[in-house]
Amino acid sequence: MSNPDSFIEEVTEEVRRDRLFNLMRRYGWIAIAAVVLLVVGAAYNEWQKARDTAAARAFGDAVLTAIEAPTPEERAAGLAAIQADDAGRALMLDLLSAGLRQPGQDVAASLATLGRISADATLPQAYRDLALIKRVLIAGDALPAPERDAALASLAEAGRPFRPLAMEQQALALVQSGDIAGALATIAATEQEPQASALQKRRLGQLRQALGGDGLDK
Repeated sequence: MSNPDSFIEEVTEEVRRDRLFNLMRRYGWIAIAAVVLLVVGAAYNEWQKARDTAAARAFGDAVLTAIEAPTPEERAAGLAAIQADDAGRALMLDLLSAGLRQPGQDVAASLATLGRISADATLPQAYRDLALIKRVLIAGDALPAPERDAALASLAEAGRPFRPLAMEQQALALVQSGDIAGALATIAATEQEPQASALQKRRLGQLRQALGGDGLDK
């Protein structure tokens, strides 16, 4: 060639091609394997998500079917037949089963289950509070007053998820103790809670009227 620089560039380019070809021949399988692994990994991830979604949907459907059964016995049997494949679902089944009111129910066992859940510091506070309020409701008068009052006081703290329900139970406890003025004050405070439902406010209005307070809300 008449241009030495051009000749050198062509030779250099050929050397580069040869080196690249050799590298691809020697290590190209690594790149192909990496692409295959990425594709397989993405496909497995999508399959796993679909499987988990289907399992969660099946569990939810089974729970709904069980709790919508016409009798407490059928509801208990339906819940007992559900298989929980992780700790969260097992916890949900325990909460639901312990809260059932049915003839022949082992109340002591239910209270023990709820007590165990409410005392488990590894669980989210909402689950623990749900177990505790259920325990108070199921135990009723069988729960010593100091223990009941302490449980309700903690549940009625600001920011707790079942605060209005706990306050309603506090009002009922005050009625039982004969403190009507205290009960009416607690009822009024509960009705001001943003979390209080319309149904609960209706109940509270009826209780207030029965205690001789203001009439039912319009």
